[in-house]
Formats: sequence, C-alpha cells, structure tokens
Amino acid sequence: MTSATGREPLTPDDFAEHARRELPADVWDFIAGGAGRERTLAANEAVFETVRLRPRALTGIEEPDTSVEVFGARWAAPLGIAPVAYHSLAHPDGETGTAAAAGRLGLPLVVSTFAGRTLEEVAGAADAPLWLQLYCFRDAGTTFGLARRARDSGYQALVLTVDTPFTGRRLRDLRNGFTLPAHVTPANLTGPAAAGSATPGAHSRLAFDRSLDWSVVARLRDLSGLPVLAKGVLTARDAGAAVAAGVAGIIVSNHGGRQLDGVQASLEALPEVVSAVRGRCPVFLDGGIRSGADVLVALALGARAVFVGRPALYALAAGGSEGVHRMLTLLIAELADTMVLTGHASPGTIDADTVILPGHSRPHTGNTAPHAVPHPMPCTDRSPG
Repeated sequence: MTSATGREPLTPDDFAEHARRELPADVWDFIAGGAGRERTLAANEAVFETVRLRPRALTGIEEPDTSVEVFGARWAAPLGIAPVAYHSLAHPDGETGTAAAAGRLGLPLVVSTFAGRTLEEVAGAADAPLWLQLYCFRDAGTTFGLARRARDSGYQALVLTVDTPFTGRRLRDLRNGFTLPAHVTPANLTGPAAAGSATPGAHSRLAFDRSLDWSVVARLRDLSGLPVLAKGVLTARDAGAAVAAGVAGIIVSNHGGRQLDGVQASLEALPEVVSAVRGRCPVFLDGGIRSGADVLVALALGARAVFVGRPALYALAAGGSEGVHRMLTLLIAELADTMVLTGHASPGTIDADTVILPGHSRPHTGNTAPHAVPHPMPCTDRSPG
C-alpha cells in the first residue's frame, strides 16, 4: 500500500489519493461528493485550519492516556468510525473488514442502515463497541426490526439520523447517473424497504418516513432497550428538543456535507450545541476530522469524542482492513503527540484554553473546565478533495 510517490500513507489525504486511483470514477464521486455546490463539504475541513493550538512546555508528560469512557465502555481514544453506507463499494470485505480493524484498536464502529454486510456478520467481526445508525422507513416494521436485531446482536446503542427525510441533492451522482453495482446491496433490508435501493437518492424519497417527530426516540428506546443518540443536530433549538425527547447523546453533524448545502461546518455548530445541552448528555462530532490535532480541537470545543467517515472508506479502498487499521493508528498517534505538546495527559483535561479561535489573539477565558464552550467561529471555504 503506497501512494503515487511510492511512500507509505501518513495521513487520511494520502489514503484518499490512493483510493481515488483505485475506485471507479462514479464510485469515488459517490463517496467523496456532497450536496449542491459542496460549500459545506469543503467547510467541514477548512474550518479546522482557522483554529490555532496553544503549546505548553516542560509538562513532564511521557505517555498520555488517550482512552475515554463512553456509556460504560472504554474506548482506546475519543475516536470512532461514523456510519457510511456500502463499505463494499470500497473493498469486498466491506463492513466486516472495517469492524475488524476498529476492534483491534478498541475503537467503535457505527454501522449504517445501508451496510453491505448483515448486522450479525459485522458483529461477528468486531471486538469493540458497535452502534447501529437508523433511518426510519415508511414501513415501521422495518425500522423496529433493525433495532431489535441490533439489540440481539450485541450492539450497544442506536444512532437515529434526524436530518434526512430524504437524501440531499448530490450533483455528482446526478451527473453520473449513479447506481449501485449489482454486487452491492443493502444486506439488512428486504421487501418494500429495499425496492429501488440501487438508486440511493430516489430510493430515499420513496422509502423514508417524513412524518416523524421527536416521539420516535422514546419508541426506539422502549422497544430495543438501547440508548438512542440523535445524529444531525446543528442548532440549539434541535439540541434542546433532542434532550427533551430523552436522547442519550447528540452527534453534531451535517451529514458530511451531503444534505443541505450551505449549512454550518460541524465544528462551527459544536459550541452552540454544547452550550444548549448544558452537560445533560454527551455531545459528539463528525465532519472534517483529518488529523489527531483535529480530534483535540473538537474536544477543546466540547465534544466527548469524534467520528471519521470518508477516511475509513478511503483507507479500506487503499488497503482493506489493514489500511483502516493503519489510518486509525496514525490518528491515535497524532492525537497522543498533540496532547503531549499541549500539556494534556488525558482527554478529560482538554479545555477551551488549549485553542485560539479566529479573530482572537488570546484563548477564550472565564471557563477553564474541560470541554468549555468558546464563541462560535467563522469559516473559510476551500474546494473539497
């Protein structure tokens, strides 16, 4: 597994370069692309470039402990793999290869409703926490059946995607006339819920239940006995509604820039959501994480942990399960280095004084508790990829 320069990949961008060479052009666009003009897609990464870190000297830290506890489980780092559909587009092993890599490192995987492998197969390959991401279908039996199967297979939580009554208008897929290859199917769906799934955008408009409200959280929790997180929250209003509905956690996310183009980058929205939640449940983040330093920045702004999506598929395409293992190992090593250089022996001490936001010459002050919430930041744009 080498890059175009003949060197081992050292960053998620290196894995992306390799994946772009390996994958058919329309598959690359399906994975890498976003909604509309892809402004939000670009902003998810670009916003991290506007934040500066504050180093500390002579801290005496030799080896930091990167581990965190989430819902009673110990993760090796505040890092997991976000739900992304159809890992088998990237590699024949699909989600089982991704789960094996994450499990070897003690990191969680959030399995997509649109996985190319069954929930039970993925559970058999995993040796770390699994969560199931849920879309809600017009056929409620399909949704609740997935929740029950997740519970029975040992999944530890449900992740309800709340920003997707249908999938966003993704111009790359429309221009390519993208359809799934014949060998890639939604392994966990049958009958009406699976009909037409070869064309993901059109399928979502036919199959997804648009009549949902926040009461679905309690129904899923009561039926499965599992904690339910809300994924796709970007505002204080929705954060408050989610907490009132009884969610166990919130994932600040704009669906990787694939839903409503022009919304905030995930990192921009994080402080507002953390402030609204007021510690009543953990807040997580996905979108734009491309380095261990990015992980630390998200923790400084209030996230309990972060999830990476596209980098996992790029690494899977580049080197199968070993590629995913290497990519995650690099992120953990970068996080550990960044923690030492900013004076943190564990994630729990990372606070807002660790970062300087754009337009500020000094860090946010007045709240030095871990995961303190600074003011929101502006974002600069750049082209994706």
